[in-house]
Amino acid sequence: MNLAICSLASGSSGNCYVVRGGDTFVLVDAGISGRQIRERLDRIGLSPSRLSAVLVTHSHSDHVKGLAAVLKTTDADVYANPSTARESGTDIPEDRLRLFATGETFVIGDLEVTSFPVSHDTADPAGFSFCRGGRQLSIVTDTGTVTQAVMDQIRGADLLVLESNHDENILRMGRYPWFLKQRILGVQGHLSNEAAAKALALALEEERAEGLMRQRTVLLAHLSQENNFPEMALATMSNILEERGLLSAGLNIKALPRTEQSPVYTV
Repeated sequence: MNLAICSLASGSSGNCYVVRGGDTFVLVDAGISGRQIRERLDRIGLSPSRLSAVLVTHSHSDHVKGLAAVLKTTDADVYANPSTARESGTDIPEDRLRLFATGETFVIGDLEVTSFPVSHDTADPAGFSFCRGGRQLSIVTDTGTVTQAVMDQIRGADLLVLESNHDENILRMGRYPWFLKQRILGVQGHLSNEAAAKALALALEEERAEGLMRQRTVLLAHLSQENNFPEMALATMSNILEERGLLSAGLNIKALPRTEQSPVYTV
């Protein structure tokens, strides 16, 4: 096993993932309570004291509201770009803050980490890819569009956490106020089921054209409780891939639970 991930929560009410590479454990975001993080880490046999770092994608509360509590129970460093650190609302001790420029690659223990820009309505949001032993795990969420920088990470990932936030028809016809619908649908909002499926299809088509098709696990993430449900996200992804002849035994697609802990996925 080179890399592993467990989602502790993935949805609009909170996001938190634990990533393992070798003997190194890190959190990506801390958007649920400190108590929930401790309890869910305990379920997979991991003490908070074993965390080397917390990596923060951006400053929205569903990604940082548990950060202060985590810092009280662990000696982990916090990795964030300057804008995210400044806007996180958390008093991060200076000796534990590791600033990076978005696009930078750095090493945490047994993990090589690459940050990359995403398109979201906060200052300098970032995604992360983790590499070890020739394998890549990428987390692509909270982006309203798929840029070339994002597509590069999708293509390179053996294990991909990919936002599939909403069904556009449900969102447009639902009870959200118009300004919120516009925000979610905008280029700095969230990826729809269809947008996520088309992005993955493009990556697979490019690989097929180059004769580089690989086994891949795709975990659909950040599903909206109001405007989506797992069966719809999975059906949209499967239908679009099937239409293009891209479904194969080497492609494993799952939907992450919004508010509960997921199984551990490895690559």
